[in-house]
Amino acid sequence: MSSMIKIIPAVAILAGSLGLGGCATKGYVREQVAVVDQRVSTLEGRVAETDGIARAARGEAQAANAQAQTNTQRLDQLTGRVDGVEQRMIQAQTKKPRN
Repeated sequence: MSSMIKIIPAVAILAGSLGLGGCATKGYVREQVAVVDQRVSTLEGRVAETDGIARAARGEAQAANAQAQTNTQRLDQLTGRVDGVEQRMIQAQTKKPRN
């Protein structure tokens, strides 16, 4: 029984040290979460900035595409006109002059 009495405090100290060693204090957890939260906030800001830039670039690309389509239509119209003028010039050159 005397050996049991000597073991009980040792077991209690061992159990207490194991229990305390694995637990983090609220303050420690708050500090660690604050660091992670700051990093997340920074990344959220960067993502929002990048998203804004991407949206602006998309808008500019859509506007450029619309302008390119308009320009293509105008070129198609001008090509028809130039072809017509060219045909008339060829016809005028091949006509025999009247004497």
